[in-house]
Amino acid sequence: MIIATTAAEVRRQVRAWQRAGLTVGLVPTMGYLHEGHASLIDCAKRECDRVVASVFVNPTQFGPGEDLEAYPRDFEHDCALLSEHGCDMVFHPAVEEMYPDGGIVTYVELHNDMPKQLCGVTRPIHFRGVCTVVSKLFNIASPDKAFFGQKDAQQLAIIRRMARDMSYGIEIIGCPIVRDADGLAKSSRNTYLSPEERKAALVLSRAVRLGEKMVAEGETRAAVVLNAMQTLIEGEPLALIDYVSAVSLDTLMPVTEMKSGVLTAMAVYIGRTRLIDNFIIR
Repeated sequence: MIIATTAAEVRRQVRAWQRAGLTVGLVPTMGYLHEGHASLIDCAKRECDRVVASVFVNPTQFGPGEDLEAYPRDFEHDCALLSEHGCDMVFHPAVEEMYPDGGIVTYVELHNDMPKQLCGVTRPIHFRGVCTVVSKLFNIASPDKAFFGQKDAQQLAIIRRMARDMSYGIEIIGCPIVRDADGLAKSSRNTYLSPEERKAALVLSRAVRLGEKMVAEGETRAAVVLNAMQTLIEGEPLALIDYVSAVSLDTLMPVTEMKSGVLTAMAVYIGRTRLIDNFIIR
């Protein structure tokens, strides 16, 4: 597996592959990889001839007081996982490589309501940072396809819209949530949880299963489903709800009816750790 630290290295290698007629998939990550990330690499390997993964903790998507410095990092472990799953190149730039000259003055952001919903209410600069760094990665790697996890469903919807609006010509592929055996969605932030908090965090997946069950049994009123999910979560003493919402998957605006194309998403603090989960009605 090639380890590249500069944009120039990535561009040279990707151009060589594409001149040879090979398709390239990109898997952007912030590192501290787990089985959820591995599933993205596996999907990219099935869809593309060559796979590039990025490992970069992007400072522009962290607001004041968020966990930028504490965010877990283990590049040696990341390389081992990527190599095991057949990744062809990892791009691991320094902050100065991505944001030269001491910072950034050009941002990419959506000027509609999509970044203001759900996580955007309490993390107002987050998706500007996400769109900016993903746009840079698209320009550096020039992939044919890019792969993102459904756990970050708002991020996926926003990137789809950005890629369409910016005419990147890149196919954006969403991959299913990967869970532990007990149902907890895989997340790098799960490492923050104490044993007691890890047990309490299962309330998120229980709320997801409850919502899915109610919809499967015919409940179409969003308020009824959301109230039941909130009540379940509030029964966990270590849980503090940021939001539980039902929105259109296309616009991220709130809906009143549970039907195909609706995303039901939540963010919940377990102790000091903010976790997210969701389900989509297909």
